Amino acid sequence: MPTVKLTADIFKSEIFDYTTEKDWKFKGEIPAIIDFYADWCGPCKMVAPILEELSDEYKDKVTIYKVDTEVEQELSAIFRIRSIPSLLFIPKEGQPMMQAGALPKNALKDVIEKELIAN
Repeated sequence: MPTVKLTADIFKSEIFDYTTEKDWKFKGEIPAIIDFYADWCGPCKMVAPILEELSDEYKDKVTIYKVDTEVEQELSAIFRIRSIPSLLFIPKEGQPMMQAGALPKNALKDVIEKELIAN
């Protein structure tokens, strides 16, 4: 399953509607990762193929979304994205966790295994 381009509208319908809800409540069926990136960003280009691989490896366990910070400025502002890439890890239960910077594949797998699908 390839990574999914995420817009503010899809975010509100599939993940969390920040316009109507105050407290975080994840709408998804399986955990998710959101990659905040830009086309001109070198580290983002390094992370992109890794996320595609992980999307295949964990296809029924984790959904990986991509948010183009140049296009989706509202979403970037909501999450106060200051540097890219920034990854938002969303467990099925509990609060999401933000991680800035390009992480290597083994570190991403660790987070997926320990934080997202362990429960």
